[in-house]
Amino acid sequence: MSRIGKAIITIPAGITVTENNGVVTVKGPKGELSQELTAGITLEQKDGQLTFSRPSESKQHKALHGLYRALVNNMIIGVAEGFEKKLELVGVGYRASHTGQKLELALGFSHGIVLELPSEVKLDTLTEKGKNPIITLASHDKQLLGMVTAKIRSFRKPEPYKGKGVRFVGEIVRRKAGKSA
Repeated sequence: MSRIGKAIITIPAGITVTENNGVVTVKGPKGELSQELTAGITLEQKDGQLTFSRPSESKQHKALHGLYRALVNNMIIGVAEGFEKKLELVGVGYRASHTGQKLELALGFSHGIVLELPSEVKLDTLTEKGKNPIITLASHDKQLLGMVTAKIRSFRKPEPYKGKGVRFVGEIVRRKAGKSA
């Protein structure tokens, strides 16, 4: 069996997991998420624990077994604790500010970038003198949070020569040597 797929998920207190016609719904203090289960993957709930099973040993069923277990586990963690990602703007004149759900970025282009974020994502920007601006994003939906951070990072990816760009806090950018004359 799949090592990830056969792992048992324990449901924390205050979280409810329901399955109806192949759609798993997880509710908790931070919100509600749902995921459709396909390819015959079944969910069994007993004594506050979830187990997933697959109909056969085919390669497709083995892959989906671990996938759906991981997705439901991330949903449970998300509605219980939530997820957070921090982005750092490295570069002279790079700025970030927000008003409501609109993120305004100055990344060295002729015009500023304005990005409207989904309501499920909480946004905070921090700018201290002498330090790089930091964008903090938090959400109960891990997939949505990853997509939003990837979109922001795609505006100006870190480049290997000077290290400028939008990067995750703590990310190490491998530097290259410049031209040698």
